[in-house]
Amino acid sequence: MTSSTTAKPYADGEDEDGPPGGSAPAAAEAEPAPAPRGDDPFDRDSLPAPEGATGVLLRSLLAPRRARVAVAALLLLLQQAAVQAGPLLVAYAIDRGVPAFRAHDYGPLIAVAVGYALCGLGAGLLQYAFIRVSARVNQDVLLDLRGRIFRHAQALSVDFHERYTSGRLISRSTTDVESLRELLSEGLQELIGVVLAFVYISAMLLWLDLGLGGLAVFSFVPLYLLVRLYQRRAAVVFSTRSTAIAAVIVKFAETMNGIRPVRAFRRERANDADFRVLNRRHERSNGDAMLENARYVVGSRLVANTAVAGMVLWGAYQVASGTMALGVLAAAVLYLRRLYDPIDRLSMFLNSYQSAAASLEKIAGLLAQTPSVPQAQNPVELPALRSQHPGREVVFDGVRFAYRTGGEVLPRFDLTIPAGQTVAVVGSTGAGKSTLAKLLARLYDPTEGRVLLDGVELRDLATAELRRGVVMVTQEAFLFSGTVAENIAIGRPDATREEIEQAAKAIGAHDFISTLPDGYDTDVRKRGGRISAGQRQLVAFARALLADPAVLILDEATSSLDIPGERAVQRAMDTVLHGRTAVVIAHRLSTVEIADRVLVMEHGRIVEDGPPERLIAGEGRFAGLHRAWRDSVVG
Repeated sequence: MTSSTTAKPYADGEDEDGPPGGSAPAAAEAEPAPAPRGDDPFDRDSLPAPEGATGVLLRSLLAPRRARVAVAALLLLLQQAAVQAGPLLVAYAIDRGVPAFRAHDYGPLIAVAVGYALCGLGAGLLQYAFIRVSARVNQDVLLDLRGRIFRHAQALSVDFHERYTSGRLISRSTTDVESLRELLSEGLQELIGVVLAFVYISAMLLWLDLGLGGLAVFSFVPLYLLVRLYQRRAAVVFSTRSTAIAAVIVKFAETMNGIRPVRAFRRERANDADFRVLNRRHERSNGDAMLENARYVVGSRLVANTAVAGMVLWGAYQVASGTMALGVLAAAVLYLRRLYDPIDRLSMFLNSYQSAAASLEKIAGLLAQTPSVPQAQNPVELPALRSQHPGREVVFDGVRFAYRTGGEVLPRFDLTIPAGQTVAVVGSTGAGKSTLAKLLARLYDPTEGRVLLDGVELRDLATAELRRGVVMVTQEAFLFSGTVAENIAIGRPDATREEIEQAAKAIGAHDFISTLPDGYDTDVRKRGGRISAGQRQLVAFARALLADPAVLILDEATSSLDIPGERAVQRAMDTVLHGRTAVVIAHRLSTVEIADRVLVMEHGRIVEDGPPERLIAGEGRFAGLHRAWRDSVVG
C-alpha cells in the first residue's frame, strides 16, 4: 500500500535525525554574540513559569516537612528570646545591681551574671538544635528538587530535548539548585532572625520608653522603602545573572562534548572568542549585582546611623532631665545596636533571595513543561501474537506530521507492513525516512492520524509495553558508562550471562568482546569511548537482539561499520530479523538485500514500493540509485 496524496513539500533542510534545520540543540547555542532584531541568544531557550508556579513548587517542597519546619521556627523563636534578654539584664545591673553592690548586697549582680550565662548557654544550645533541624529540612528539599528535575527531564519528549540543551538542564540541577541551597541554609535564617529581632526589640523599646520605641519603629519606614527599591532592581540583575551563567555552562558542555570536531576543524580560537563573550557577560552581571548591593548597604547604614544618633541624643536629654534611668538608656543603646547591625546582613539575604527566586522560577518553568508524547491514561495490552513468529503488523493510517520548527514533513501518509515483513526505506536526505522511524518508535506523535501495532494505536499502549514491542537501533550507538555486559542487557536487565553471550555471538560481536581486557566485564567508559564506533554498533545490535522485540527499527544502523563489519552484521541479520517486523532505514543499498520489500520516499511520500528485485529490474528511482551504488562499489 503506498502513501498519499496532496503532498505539501516540507521545509528544505530536514535532518534525518531531527526537525528541519537540524536537530542538534547546540546549533542554537553556538553563537554568543548578540543576534540582530533583538533576538537574545542567551534567553532563546527560556521557559517562563506559569503565574504562581514558583510558589506552588516551593509549597510542595516544604509541605511534607511541615512538622520539622514548625519545630525549627519554634527553636529560632526561643533562641531570639534568649539573645534579646541580655540588654534587659544590663539595665537591671546598672539601675539595681550597682546600687545594691555599694550597699554590700551582691545578690542582684550575681543573679544578673548567672542569668546572662544561662541566656548565652540557652541561645547556643537552641541555635545548635535549630541548625540540626533546619539542615535536615534543607537537604531533604534539595534532594527532592534534584530528583524532580532529573525524573521530569527524562519524562519529557524527544522534541523538548532537541530544542532545550543538556547544558541548560545541568544548570537547572546544579547552579540553580545551589542558589536555593544558599537561601535555605543561610539567607532564610538571617531573614527570620532580623524579623524576630525587630519584633522583640521594638516591643522592648516601647516598653522601656515609648518615645524611643516610637522613633525606632518610625525609622523602619525609610528602611522598608529602601528594601523594596533594592528588590525591584536586584530582581532584574539576578535573572540576567542566572541566564548568563547558564549560557557559560552550555557553551562549556557543548565544546567538551564536541571536542573531536573542535580539534578536527581547529575551532579552538573561535570557541575561545565565543566563550570570552559569554564570560564577560557573566562578569558584568556579577558586577551589577555587587553594585546594587553596595547601594543598598550605603543607604541602609545612612538611615540606621541617623536614627541611632537621633535616639541617643533623645535618650541623653531624658537622662539629664531625670525622666529616664541610666540603665534604661544603656539597654536602649544596646538594643539599637542589635536592631541595626543585622541591616547590612539583610542585604546578603536579599542577594540570596533574588538569586534563588530567579533560579526557582527557571526550575518551575522547566517542571511546568508537559511531554508532547504523553503516557496513555488507560493503557491497553497488545493482543497475543497471531502466529508462531514474533512479528506484529504495523499500520500508518492517515498520518500527517510536522516538526515545530518547520513545515510538514509527512503529508497524508498511509502504509501497512504485514507481520514478519522486512521493509527497507530509502531516499535522499530529507525525504522523511527517519521521521517515519521515529513515529513508529513513538518518539513523536503524528500531527494527524494514527500509528497502529496489531490494531492497537501506539498512544494507547503503556510505555513499557511499547518499549518491549518496538526497539530502535540508531546511527549513533550510544553506550553508557559500565561494562559491555551491562550495555547489552539494557533491554533485558534480568538476562543471564549466558543469554547475553548468546546474543553477542548471534550478532558477531563475541569475538571482539573476548579480546577486550576484561571481556564482557570491560568498562566501556563514557559514551563507549573505549571501543571503536563499529564495535559500539555491534553491541547495540546485540542489545536489540537480546530485547527480543516484535518490531525492530534500524535507522542507518550499519553506517558506522566498515565493509567487513557490515557484511558480518548482514550475515547475522537473517537470524536477528527472522519472523520479526523490521523497518530498515538505509543509505547504503547493500543493506536492502535482506529486505522483502523496498519503499522509496521523496518529500514525505512513497514514490516506489515493491520487492527489491522487481524495482532493480525497472527504470524507476530505485533502479537508478542501485546502478549508481553498484558503479561506485565497482569503481
